[in-house]
Amino acid sequence: VQLQASGGGLVQAGGSLRLSCAASVSSGNILRVDRMGWYRQAPGKERELVATMTDSGTTNYADSMWGRFTISRDNAKNMVYLQSSMLKPEDTAVYYCNAHGLTTQTMGILQVDGEDYWGKGTQVTVSS
Repeated sequence: VQLQASGGGLVQAGGSLRLSCAASVSSGNILRVDRMGWYRQAPGKERELVATMTDSGTTNYADSMWGRFTISRDNAKNMVYLQSSMLKPEDTAVYYCNAHGLTTQTMGILQVDGEDYWGKGTQVTVSS
């Protein structure tokens, strides 16, 4: 399973960014991803939740992320997005895409797992 994130970069405080992440497999097809989301890790800190979303649309945000971050998904494309606004310097971090619980089909064989998969991360830097 590969998770490819994009959209990070340098932005001034008060600005906005939209992160995108696509899930794919090297063989077969992804039929369903139970939960996709975003986590972030700032220098010297532990990785923390930003937001997750199930394929049925249920969202979970970290308390501190409400109002400035919006998660969305395109289930048909196995993609998850994170729209951020009013960014602050303390939002500077590497943002990681996560996928949990994949249903895949390869050569007619259906496979369901409860694994967590992570992308390599995309850097977001907010300047003051």
